[in-house]
Amino acid sequence: MAISLRQIRYFVSTAESGQVSLAAVAMSISQSAITTAIKDLEIEVGATLFTRSPHGMELTPAGREMLFHAYDVLSKIDEMTAISVPGNDLEGTLRVAASYTVIGYYLPHHIMRLKRQFPRLDIQLFELNREAIEEGILANRYDIAVMLTANTNNPDLSTETHLSSPRRLWLPARHRLLALPSVGLKDVAEEDYVMLTVDEAAHTSLKYWSKTPFQPRVRLRTSSVEAVRSSVANDQGVAILSDMVHRPWSLEGRRIETVVLTDSVPSMDVGLAWKRGISFTPEMHAFRDYFRQSYAIPMGR
Repeated sequence: MAISLRQIRYFVSTAESGQVSLAAVAMSISQSAITTAIKDLEIEVGATLFTRSPHGMELTPAGREMLFHAYDVLSKIDEMTAISVPGNDLEGTLRVAASYTVIGYYLPHHIMRLKRQFPRLDIQLFELNREAIEEGILANRYDIAVMLTANTNNPDLSTETHLSSPRRLWLPARHRLLALPSVGLKDVAEEDYVMLTVDEAAHTSLKYWSKTPFQPRVRLRTSSVEAVRSSVANDQGVAILSDMVHRPWSLEGRRIETVVLTDSVPSMDVGLAWKRGISFTPEMHAFRDYFRQSYAIPMGR
């Protein structure tokens, strides 16, 4: 039986997330389908690719080598199936404002694909906070923005959400909450908490906490996602952050687990914003249409 692209994608998703359950969510498929695909892949290559434990899936030496080749295969597939947007001879300049989280964890891959589609389109990126993005868009210093759309309610801006990334509880390996059948904000309030402040994360967090009788016991406030990651992994507190910025390992190589909370926690929404009523340039149309096609949003909106 030949190795399938589906098996490769499931394998990569599991390797990156460190958990079959998270890979299943990311791929919108059942956990059993992920497990079966990986077992079939191990039979095909004749090697064990993961060390399995109650806390997750860790790559074996053979698995790490497989991941290297899998990335190469998916990169080639990506080149072959690059989105076809009419007018790839488009030439011009597009000024794009983006927030810290968007530039760090979302946009680079899309910029690479856009440049492949429109090699003569000069995409100029500017990293700014929300207030500066809104002011710059309205002052016509920037053509369009990629930002956390739920953070803005400016009536002079139009927005379009493309990605909704669930927020989950981050825990160090073997944390006591991992043994509970369900975890809510009441349980989280009993733990030391690491509060991310960049991109108004603290403000967003307090909005959903304020709907409960509980409050986080904040021990550290930081603008660094990596500081949150290391603090959680080293058992200095817990955090609630989106899947988009989650990685299963800290810089020190310590494990970070995630748990879906029983309380309602809003997703982190990412998308585009532009000045309301503005006439789109060809460059703006190409940029927006790329994202609409990427996330299967009807082009007529």
